[in-house]
Amino acid sequence: MRSHLLNDTTADVYRRSVTEGVERVARKLATTRGPFTGVTPAELAPVVDAVDLDKPLGDASAALDELEDVYLRDAVYFHHPRYLAHLNCPVVIPAVLGEAVLSAVNSSLDTWDQSAGGTLIERKLIDWTAARIGLGPLADGVFTSGGTQSNLQALLLAREEAGTTDLKKLRIFSSECSHFSVQKSAQLLGLGRDAVVPIPVDRTKRMQSVVLAAELEACRAEGLIPMAIVATAGTTDFGSIDPLPEIAALAAEYGAWMHVDAAYGCGLLASPTRRHLLDGIEHADSVTVDYHKSFFQPVSSSAVLVRDGATLRHATYHAEYLNPRRTLAERIPNQVDKSLQTTRRFDALKLWLTLRVMGADGVGGLFDEVCDLARQGFELLAADPRFDVVVEPQLSTLVWRYVPENASTPEDIDRANLHARKALFASGEAAVAGTKVDGRQYLKFTLLNPETTVADIAAVLDLIAGHAEQYLGENLVHAAS
Repeated sequence: MRSHLLNDTTADVYRRSVTEGVERVARKLATTRGPFTGVTPAELAPVVDAVDLDKPLGDASAALDELEDVYLRDAVYFHHPRYLAHLNCPVVIPAVLGEAVLSAVNSSLDTWDQSAGGTLIERKLIDWTAARIGLGPLADGVFTSGGTQSNLQALLLAREEAGTTDLKKLRIFSSECSHFSVQKSAQLLGLGRDAVVPIPVDRTKRMQSVVLAAELEACRAEGLIPMAIVATAGTTDFGSIDPLPEIAALAAEYGAWMHVDAAYGCGLLASPTRRHLLDGIEHADSVTVDYHKSFFQPVSSSAVLVRDGATLRHATYHAEYLNPRRTLAERIPNQVDKSLQTTRRFDALKLWLTLRVMGADGVGGLFDEVCDLARQGFELLAADPRFDVVVEPQLSTLVWRYVPENASTPEDIDRANLHARKALFASGEAAVAGTKVDGRQYLKFTLLNPETTVADIAAVLDLIAGHAEQYLGENLVHAAS
């Protein structure tokens, strides 16, 4: 079995195996005709269940043949221009190259003696991102597994900086459209979900700073502590950006930690034309960025950044077998001192190679393209009487639904839209997401593929309308009979 270990004697085997795998994936990418095959769990589960993991195939080619049946054939392909569903992006080739390198070398970014140059590359990228945000000379941060972990760590730091052990007094303020990880983090941090005070949004789905101010004042009057304000720069549903300058001013007035969840909107940091949409982010105490969204990186690639690197001490623990305290005096750069994780992939390499090949303007230009596309899509929806579109996009998300010409009950419209989304996905022709607005069922385009065109959007709208009409027609006939 040693023949399967990657080392100096198996380099040729590694080269052949990986090359064959890459060629198969390349063929799939070149020949995929839709984002999905429409396979159901009931159809695919028996194929996977039939695999006997205790009987190895012994050959990479045979394993790849099998992988075609259990995964590659029915994978959801985000690179397809009619994948319009969630915050999943097509990935840039330099980042995929980085993925191949980091997986093979297998550095662990917890300590210097496991990563060496990898540590310095990650630190350089943290400094680069912090400078793009404008956090100042004391800024620091660390790569994470994703936005949920980044938000959790930021709120952990905020809890510790609040300076009280009476957790029942702590409150977190966030938009009613903020990511669910804010509530999850409060629960994990021992605060309870009730510690999160949802702030209403305006018609553009941005946090109402006037209401935030009133809630902060009420918090103070009740003897409670405003631990943190979470501003969202790119909400999951609407791509809306909260009023960052106003929130920063309120955070300063009430002594609250300001966290900006820019998991989605972080691509604006590289935008040649839209960076101003993040004005005010430079006042944040912490920021979440997800490079695996609007920087077109493979999952996972995220980071949490802080204005004052000293606050990262709240996540620091020393173990004699890993990062003994003496290494601080020796100035040994152990990234585990900053991280909630111990063993951690060298995900920073993907972004490093992307910037070295494409440059920041190249990445930001791609994000600008999908934001422009969302604007065109909005104009298309607004001009089409078949659809109701909720709000003009700030980033690349559109929330809308089909509204039949003939009067139907709100419940019928909800069911028609839900059915149309499921039917479209089952057809394999396209994928859109769904959400609720004011209790009603809506559909959503999350546009992160510069290869998607207005014609693609128009075609998917026609498909949705067709599925919805068919559903309503069948149900009206059924009701009449």
